[in-house]
Amino acid sequence: MTALAPAPVRDRAPSSGGGRWAWLREPGMGASILVSALSSGFGVVLWAVTAFVALLLRSNPYLGDSEMLALALGVVTVVVVGLAVYVAAIVTANTFATVVAGRTRRIALLRLIGASARSQRREVARQGLTVGVLGSVIGLLGGTALALVGAETFVRVQGLTLENVAGQIVVPVLLLPPLVVALTTWAAAWVGSRRVLTVTPLQALGDTVESSHEQLARRTGRTVAAVVLFILGVALLALGVVVGLVNPVGVAVGFFGGLASFTGLILGSGVVMPPVLRLVGRMFGRSATARLAAENALRYPERSSRMAIGVVMGVTLVTMFAVALESVKAFVVASADGEPVADITQILDTFSAIMMGLVAVSAVIAGVGLVNLLTLGVVQRRRELGLLRALGVSNAQVRTMVLLEAAHITIAAVASGLVLGIAYGWVGAQSLLGSVAMPPNWTSPTLVLPAVPLGPVLAIVAATVVLTLVAAVVPTRLATRVTPVSALAG
Repeated sequence: MTALAPAPVRDRAPSSGGGRWAWLREPGMGASILVSALSSGFGVVLWAVTAFVALLLRSNPYLGDSEMLALALGVVTVVVVGLAVYVAAIVTANTFATVVAGRTRRIALLRLIGASARSQRREVARQGLTVGVLGSVIGLLGGTALALVGAETFVRVQGLTLENVAGQIVVPVLLLPPLVVALTTWAAAWVGSRRVLTVTPLQALGDTVESSHEQLARRTGRTVAAVVLFILGVALLALGVVVGLVNPVGVAVGFFGGLASFTGLILGSGVVMPPVLRLVGRMFGRSATARLAAENALRYPERSSRMAIGVVMGVTLVTMFAVALESVKAFVVASADGEPVADITQILDTFSAIMMGLVAVSAVIAGVGLVNLLTLGVVQRRRELGLLRALGVSNAQVRTMVLLEAAHITIAAVASGLVLGIAYGWVGAQSLLGSVAMPPNWTSPTLVLPAVPLGPVLAIVAATVVLTLVAAVVPTRLATRVTPVSALAG
């Protein structure tokens, strides 16, 4: 009798029911759709607001022909939307990486009966595309409606006589942000699912598989790429400062340097974040619960780094803009021999408030990512939590442990983000203003000292406390619902 080889199997995420779309109910997918919707809606609103402001400028007899204002608006729109999409892509990639880690046993079983790793990875990528399209459509509809209501309300309150406001705002270019977000989410899912290629049939006997310190150390290719990107970014940052001593165009060079260096930090976060997490862990004392929380954050550095890096991005962006704008304001005051220039400082304060509001959207996206990943982490650790309960750990201790893990990660992320934000903010201000002459000698180049605004820093710390509590609500509820018998049986 001839042995029959197993037929190739095309991977589809198994579920308890609901057909081919049941995977949308899996933990993490709803939050991923929300991230895509926020990014898409934010891009649509910002682009519509830019079109509306351009319409207001054209109706003004003095500013209507100002090409510089129109160009500045366009540049700000592209940069801010680009930052939001960048943050969303990282959050989505991390989410899908965590989801795939939780499917290790399922993927391994499919591999055991003949499914190929590439077909399973394509399935995850298709899921990412679906999530991106759903979120983008929701964001497009919601953002367009919000922009129209806001514009019509503004026109009515101000008593303006603008015609065809809706026709001027709802233009084909509004489709660009949703399209970019959908494609970015698809690409992020593909990047996040790369672990599928390494899952072996033997892992069907296990559960969630995350990379250990030893496995991360063996990823020389990723580490080398991270180091190269970081060094290149730092070199561009330094070049931006040098170029800025003779021309403000240095800020553009510094921008790309910041992007490259931060991307390098993201790629190497599994190596960079553990020492920070270890340092923060010492703050929580030596109780059994605190030690468990600290060890959980360090045991699988890749998972903890995925949770932290989104918050690092959000804090870095907010701090960077706050420090850069405050440094510019301090520079303006100093250039007036210490006398405040009321009109200019008021404009800078207004612009700073607007930019903080825009950049805060990226921080919200990062916060959603943290809540999502913490929830996924608890769901994927049911056996571990059940074992702890079986060993006598109480519900209150489990709840405290999960809360301390969230605090552990957010404190490390905020500390890292503040340091990076101050550094990037100073580079931005220095590269922009280094060629401007300063009194009393009115000579350049000029050294711009970094000005750290106390208000935004305190606001970031307060928001972090709130984020930690909010992020821990759902995971702690899930953790305390785990019974020893059901968890160990699963």
